[in-house]
Amino acid sequence: MALQQEIIKALGASPQIDAQHEIRRSIDFLKSYLQAHPFLKTLVLGISGGQDSTLTGKLCQLAINELRDETGDDAYQFIAVRLPFGVQADEQDCQDAIAFIQPNRVLTVNIKESVLASEKALREAGIEVSDFVRGNEKARERMKAQYSIASMTSGVVAGTDHAAEAITGFFTKYGDGGTDINPIYRLNKRQGKQLLKALGCPEHLYLKVPTADLEDDRPALADEVALGVTYDQIDDYLEGKTIDPATAAIIEGWYQKTEHKRRPPITVFDDFWKK
Repeated sequence: MALQQEIIKALGASPQIDAQHEIRRSIDFLKSYLQAHPFLKTLVLGISGGQDSTLTGKLCQLAINELRDETGDDAYQFIAVRLPFGVQADEQDCQDAIAFIQPNRVLTVNIKESVLASEKALREAGIEVSDFVRGNEKARERMKAQYSIASMTSGVVAGTDHAAEAITGFFTKYGDGGTDINPIYRLNKRQGKQLLKALGCPEHLYLKVPTADLEDDRPALADEVALGVTYDQIDDYLEGKTIDPATAAIIEGWYQKTEHKRRPPITVFDDFWKK
């Protein structure tokens, strides 16, 4: 099997989708998981104002709405968490996303002081954190806050990972990659847009330039600049299309060198790393 087909199969990607079917699939998946674990009552998700968290948040809220209606149990809640580092540049987009999602509960946890405290403690130990590593610290602090909230509300942490992100490993290990349940895993970027359009999302929330916005020295750095390929190219690859060999090589290079991020910790029984 060619590497492209192996990757497509591994990530569960499809060349085309029916948006309504995928919306229902994700909602039913979330509901089934909560119903299988009666002690769980909340879904917790960080909301950034970007495409992926807006879509995942809306699906989580729709699942919770149905559970509340079907069971009469108002303990079921979707908790949207704002996690700014100081003041977020695109705060209005975050507020627009929350207005679209209509979460049961919104919490704001400003992570700046926690990240700076961690950086200070490391500096005192003789480790000076680079701007890039500080970006990962932000992502991990956000993860930690979401897990604390989930732990105190009988919940699980929802994630935004999808095929176009997983293929490049474009997430922080044990940061935004540290989640319990990922309802949009399998979709590529343009397919996520299809779902948001079908859900009536304001266009500016899914047409904006995607950015992780973790680095202080390069604020709002576009994902596509950091990756060296566009999401359209990644989506074409995931849909099984023939793309420029140089571009395919970049995508496959990202996939191979980030394999460890898509797996549990490596043990003596693993051999993928020997390739």
